[in-house]
Amino acid sequence: MSNSADSPGMGTSPARKRRWRPVRVLTVAVFALAGLIFFTSFNTAKGTNIRTDASLLKLSDLIEERSRKNGDLEESNGALRQDVDSLVGRQDTGTKAEGDRLTELEKRAGTRKLTGDAVSVTLNDAPPDATPKLPGYPEPQPNDLVIHQQDLQAVVNALWNGGAEGIKVMDQRLISTSAVRCVGNTLILQGRVYSPPYKITAIGDPGKLKKALTSSPEIQNYMLYVNAYGLGWKVKDDGAVTLPGYSGTVDLHQAEPVG
Repeated sequence: MSNSADSPGMGTSPARKRRWRPVRVLTVAVFALAGLIFFTSFNTAKGTNIRTDASLLKLSDLIEERSRKNGDLEESNGALRQDVDSLVGRQDTGTKAEGDRLTELEKRAGTRKLTGDAVSVTLNDAPPDATPKLPGYPEPQPNDLVIHQQDLQAVVNALWNGGAEGIKVMDQRLISTSAVRCVGNTLILQGRVYSPPYKITAIGDPGKLKKALTSSPEIQNYMLYVNAYGLGWKVKDDGAVTLPGYSGTVDLHQAEPVG
């Protein structure tokens, strides 16, 4: 025999209903949370696979795209500057001496094209699996095999000290506000990004330029790594070369009149 509380045909007792209600509420909450997660994933993915970044724009892609846009803006700015110079030239009422002085100042500022005998220096990373080429040297660390900011700056400084009239790094003319910066193994110059090998071209007396390179203590230190681990180093006489004028904007924080 069984009483009404135990009989499945007679329904469930009030006490039994009270025991099962928290479980049912918890079950509903779990399903609601799962639905919210599914909806959030769908809204985030928007039809793509969120378990992989294959469909997402990588940081390197963003940097490359911004570098390309900066290059396009630089070319556009250079074209506009030429148009302005042409219009100013038509209405110029100054003397020839004043015009010559303005041309000389623009040349010194780096905004005019410059032609002359040039020397180029090319630096490159060593092979990633490089081993010591000379006895007595330890196994190289990763930093020993890549070009650093100080290496590029050492070459630029040596060329200026050697009397360079103008310098171009990669395809950009350097001016007084130019900064050579490296992030990882990439060069960031005036808003554009470059990868090795890096080429630096300077116009001036080739003999003096090359002498300044060999006498630089920083470059002498760099040459130790060239000889030991195979870092790239090439100096070349380029003959007559025309450097482009700087076409970007100039952000000056302080200026003094030229005497």
